Amino acid sequence: MALENSDRVKLADLDLLRSAPKLSLSQSELLFDEVKHVIYKADWLTIGVMSPSLIKGIDAVRKIEEKFKFKEMKCITMPDSTGPIFLKANQQTGEIHARIEYGLGEGILISCHNYNESLITRTIGPFPLDFFN
Repeated sequence: MALENSDRVKLADLDLLRSAPKLSLSQSELLFDEVKHVIYKADWLTIGVMSPSLIKGIDAVRKIEEKFKFKEMKCITMPDSTGPIFLKANQQTGEIHARIEYGLGEGILISCHNYNESLITRTIGPFPLDFFN
């Protein structure tokens, strides 16, 4: 999907992407304005990060925590070797688990959960790793 030819971008535009697109500043601002409302409506988040390294993956989670003033989650399961990772951070449990995984795209996926089980869990993204900086 070619998002670079348009300043207009919506969360739904990201749904079919395997990796996060490169976004212009105006595209990032539009998307952030939309995503913050979705995040604030959730009771808790799970954050999936597909990253070329553990350090970049954890940094992406820390930036989200800072941006939304969330409590810092604890790293529980970390890989023993280096390589591309898939990291899952669960705000409800306060835990981060990561594993080496090849063949993934790159970006941040956010699942918005609610205590009211009649509300549908919504996953948004992928966002660039530096989207929440």
